[in-house]
Amino acid sequence: METFKRLLAYAKPYGRYWPGYLILSILSVIFGVANYALIGPVLSVLFEPQNVAEVLTKPAFEWSLDYVKGLFNFYLSGIISQGVLKGLIFVCTMLVTATFLSDLTRYLSQRILVNMKTKMMCNVRKDLFEKISDMNVGYFNNQRKGDILSSISNDVNEVQNTVASSFHIIFREPLLVIGFAAMLFYMSPKLTLISLVALPLSAVVISRITHRLRRGAIETQSLMGKILSQFEEAISGSRIIKAFNAQKYVERNFDRNNESHRRISRSIANRQELASPTSEFLGITVAAVVLFAGGWLNMRGELGMTWTAFVVYIGFYWRVLEPAKAIAASYASIQKGLVSGNRIFAILDVENEIKDPENPVTLSEFRDSIKFENVSFAYEEEPVLKNISFTVPKGKMVAIVGPSGAGKSTIADLIPRFWDPSSGSILLDGVDIKNYSLKSLRSQMGIVTQEAVLFNDTVYNNIKFGMEDATREQVVAAAKIANADEFISQMENGYDTNIGDRGSKLSGGQRQRIAIARAVLKNPPIMILDEATSALDTESERLVQDALTKLMANRTSVVIAHRLSTIQFADEIIVIQDGSIVERGNHKELLDAGGLYSHLCSLQTVS
Repeated sequence: METFKRLLAYAKPYGRYWPGYLILSILSVIFGVANYALIGPVLSVLFEPQNVAEVLTKPAFEWSLDYVKGLFNFYLSGIISQGVLKGLIFVCTMLVTATFLSDLTRYLSQRILVNMKTKMMCNVRKDLFEKISDMNVGYFNNQRKGDILSSISNDVNEVQNTVASSFHIIFREPLLVIGFAAMLFYMSPKLTLISLVALPLSAVVISRITHRLRRGAIETQSLMGKILSQFEEAISGSRIIKAFNAQKYVERNFDRNNESHRRISRSIANRQELASPTSEFLGITVAAVVLFAGGWLNMRGELGMTWTAFVVYIGFYWRVLEPAKAIAASYASIQKGLVSGNRIFAILDVENEIKDPENPVTLSEFRDSIKFENVSFAYEEEPVLKNISFTVPKGKMVAIVGPSGAGKSTIADLIPRFWDPSSGSILLDGVDIKNYSLKSLRSQMGIVTQEAVLFNDTVYNNIKFGMEDATREQVVAAAKIANADEFISQMENGYDTNIGDRGSKLSGGQRQRIAIARAVLKNPPIMILDEATSALDTESERLVQDALTKLMANRTSVVIAHRLSTIQFADEIIVIQDGSIVERGNHKELLDAGGLYSHLCSLQTVS
């Protein structure tokens, strides 16, 4: 119930929907009741016109159904006195009019609900996207991408198709039940009590059928997350799968999850489909009980209504059963939807560990230095950095080198607060970076990583990414500095060429130079380069390194490097091993020391 309330809260403000919906729903019920009530006069005009024609006095006004009924019969008797055919035309016209008004008001009320439903799901998707965009990188390391994608697509659709689509059943159908049940009690309280006693049996049976739907829905959604992960891996790892002839292996893994999902989905669907025919059967059974009870009361002279009125009574009873069955069926559907709602809120409720302080300081300008003071960091209690201390003065280039897994990239990620240290502090201009607003802190930094992160958009939009005020001339100038303008100009549509998913239409060197152009356009005072050339061929490396040299000119730079030839002219080189600093100095000093740096250089023939 709590999940349902939270989903419903996404439709706020309710005042936009409920007044109009409630009024139209009540009118729809009134016209629907009138529609069925007019069946009696139609039958009377057809088979008992003499009884209708006997109503000669207009009833005194009062707030009751008897008054409405008496008034209608009064006018009907006047029309019938002019001819039975005219009376039949009048009654049939009223029947058609009541049906039209009932359907019209129901349609208009549904339009309001559709507006509410689409607005609600739009807000859910908006919150999900904002949450995922805002989450720290550590969250995605601990989650399957397929589970996240499943929540964004399948779970949101499931909520829309079940919970949101059931609103009219939840809010309108009870009004129909109340309206028609009131007419049943008005016509025959005794017979209605007999019929309604049997209805709870239907509810009990339906609840037993749908009891396991919730657990099954949890299993299917979890399996769907695994299936989406396998699809994503099959797409992104296509080359490796083919290179190692592993198609059969990944297909077998997929088939296991796919078959499990099929079995559980079949079981859930079978139970869900069982709810409708079961309620239908129980409804017919109860109707048979009503017919028997009506016949029994009639034989005893206690029915208190004519046979035409009894036909109308049965019509009202069927109209009670229809919304009751719809409510029972929707209950089964909502159970599945609420499971998806819980999975959505499991994402929305995750607390972002990296967030602004209560009173953030705005970093408007970088003036002095970046300083690490006894910084340690651990991934899930596994130590990665141990008491790291060093300073990057403004305008200087500091390179960080070491074997793979030493913690170099973690240092680069700590500066823009993608992670927070487990202990120690990182000071920027003497202020702990945790005290700065994230936006102002990151605005002072440009980042180029080993894998250039590009988007399925044009070259122009990828370079301009995040910088809405940049002009086309500035974008072109940045591309020229990054040695990218030449190959961009030769593309089919130049800067307006779409580069495909993750820049798939470009070579590695071209992707990297576009990423560098993006950093050049941002023009940040602090540059963080995380192995920006390590995955490139010699020619691409030369072009990219030349672009990086231009980018780092007169900037404060922190460079993570595997290829040591790229950092020989760094002001200071810090050597990391097993999460600790083991050496520091410039290139010549470290070579002369004959330690780890010298050994790494000898492996790469750097002198």
